[in-house]
Amino acid sequence: MEKKQEIYVLGHKNPDTDSICSAIAYADMKNRTEDGTFIPMRAGVVNEETEYVLTRFQVPAPAYLADVGTQVRDMDIHKTQGTRNNVSVKTAFNLMKDNGAVTLPITDDEGYLEGLITIGDIARSYMDAYDNTVIAAAKTQYRNIAETLNGEILVGDADAYFDKGKAVIGASNPDKMEEFIDDGDLVILGNRSEDHLCAVEQNASCIIIALGAKVSAVIQRFARENNCVIISTPYDTLTIAKLINQSIPVRHLMKTKNLITFRTDDFTDDIRDIMGKNRHRDFPVLDRQGKYVGTVSRRNLLNINKKQVILVDHNEKSQAVDNIQEAEIIEIIDHHRIGSLQTIQPVVFRNQPVGCTATIIYQLYDEKNLEILPDIAGLLCAAIISDTLMFRSPTCTAFDKMAAKELASIAGIQIEEFAAEMFKAGSNLENKSPEEIFYQDFKKFIVDDATFGVGQINSMSAEELQHIKDRLQPNIERECGRNGLQMVFFMLTNIMDESTELLLNGEGAAHLVTQAFEDAEITEGSCKLPGVVSRKKQLIPSFMRALQES
Repeated sequence: MEKKQEIYVLGHKNPDTDSICSAIAYADMKNRTEDGTFIPMRAGVVNEETEYVLTRFQVPAPAYLADVGTQVRDMDIHKTQGTRNNVSVKTAFNLMKDNGAVTLPITDDEGYLEGLITIGDIARSYMDAYDNTVIAAAKTQYRNIAETLNGEILVGDADAYFDKGKAVIGASNPDKMEEFIDDGDLVILGNRSEDHLCAVEQNASCIIIALGAKVSAVIQRFARENNCVIISTPYDTLTIAKLINQSIPVRHLMKTKNLITFRTDDFTDDIRDIMGKNRHRDFPVLDRQGKYVGTVSRRNLLNINKKQVILVDHNEKSQAVDNIQEAEIIEIIDHHRIGSLQTIQPVVFRNQPVGCTATIIYQLYDEKNLEILPDIAGLLCAAIISDTLMFRSPTCTAFDKMAAKELASIAGIQIEEFAAEMFKAGSNLENKSPEEIFYQDFKKFIVDDATFGVGQINSMSAEELQHIKDRLQPNIERECGRNGLQMVFFMLTNIMDESTELLLNGEGAAHLVTQAFEDAEITEGSCKLPGVVSRKKQLIPSFMRALQES
């Protein structure tokens, strides 16, 4: 059964509750209505508010996806089967021929890579044709010798090894043979019984009988008494001589050191140069456990399957997961301004002026006449409450309120009580460092030549916001200049008072604030902004107008 295409549904970096919950809900809806495997993912750490929501509705957090650049797993991996190190060179060659491969991985019983053998290694082994001890040096099993010669073992243990002596052809009369057959040799013989007897008497380890010639019961008994293996083959002496070196086990020829291997999660940008500098035809690929899965070659770089993604709650490149330009974006569901993302082909782009992406997804469930399950309803309701600051944000619409009430009914929650618990969990930052608090809900914006970032924390408690300010303010200056940020701002938003204290730092930051908000009075790196609670609908548009007019 062919595996369905995996499509990742994910929100922005430093994800908030809307970003996480919308990804989970939209993946649920797509999996129930369309062909494919839709997987919710996250591009950052789950914050305390979102963690509370996920725990409350017993929904696991999406897996972390830091980068959507193409990886080795996205390449067309050639599933060349690995083989054991005791198979013969002939068997290895046949496996390569059957699979159209020039490289054969050698693996152990558990699938871990032990070495590699190539067509070139086999070809070079034929240059050792003058070395008549190579079969013994390779510790070759008699089973391999018999199989290579399409023969039958008449006497002896197939699993025993030919591990000393040389391989010779007994083409002389017995008197002459006595001069060159030593203890432990392997002797290729014809149909003369006297030659068979002579080789056994000379303590040969093995005799190979050509053309399927008969071996008398007496000689077989004598060979058994002298621990001499007898192999009968239909091939003639010349063919035996040509084939016998192919019986040696591949472990004798395989490369085991300085192997160049890739992991399935390696990024293609990282392996491209390695493949270019090492002119191998094939490179083994290992999984996360280090087990062999197949091979790739340079030509596989030309036809890579890009990751398919659906973006929710953002359409700014600066907010998207790393290497978003290498992925195939197939849909965007968002409620923010049209940003900087570009796509190669037209995509489904649903963008509505509502207070929350979850509101749009609620609408999509309704359009498809699809039942919203209680846990999904709870997630969507939490997202709307979070993004609209319990309907106090100017981004909130009547449709947001209606959707939240309907979702709350399905989930079995009281909005006011639930919101208080959720916001309390989100503003409980005692165990977080100032840097973690700063980037918990932080977004980067690029307007003309200006690059700035804005973080935000919401709370129902003025005392709690003051405590966060005391911890955060010393960190603001350190963050400015990092990640290309010219200016940084942080919104400490009081949900009950519907106001924000804005912390700011960076060259031009104070001027930008006073241009955007004429009544703003900046004192010691902060100012009060009454009535301002929304980053998306109030702060960012005001900043953009000020930057464009300056």
